[in-house]
Amino acid sequence: MPTRRQPAPRETMIVDWPFFGELSRALALKVSKTFDPEVVVGVATAGVVPGAVVAAMLDRPFHSIIVSRRYHSDTVRETPAVLSAAPTDVLKRRVLIVDETCNNGDTMRLAVAAIVNAGAREVRTAVSFRTGPYVPDYFGLETESRIVLPWDREQIVDGVLIPNPKYADFG
Repeated sequence: MPTRRQPAPRETMIVDWPFFGELSRALALKVSKTFDPEVVVGVATAGVVPGAVVAAMLDRPFHSIIVSRRYHSDTVRETPAVLSAAPTDVLKRRVLIVDETCNNGDTMRLAVAAIVNAGAREVRTAVSFRTGPYVPDYFGLETESRIVLPWDREQIVDGVLIPNPKYADFG
């Protein structure tokens, strides 16, 4: 019986704050050349940070939508689900949805569907990192690496910053 081949281990990209800032700036510039959104929606949780930056740089209102694989911190779903209502400000407007990464597009497709169902006139997508086959309308960087974002590298435990244990095996 043939054995199932394990995928090759992926490199890890540790993103620092200055690089994240420049990437967000580049993403906002890319969007501004071909699209003028009236509203920017960040996909919570990690897409809220780049979404807010892009919205600020474009001088547009910012909202968020929760699309997550987690119900609670300990429970992980196999497929993502929309866990909050789409913002009412998207009605009849051009909307840019922003997330931090995009691999297979499951989360982004759900966010797009929720925004379209809420009555948006036009929807486009943007991510900081394209890491897989799904192609958003805009992306800052394309890579096959695992991404560790600056706000996710450390946690505060008992008032002390410690390395985030979920990235302990990333080297």
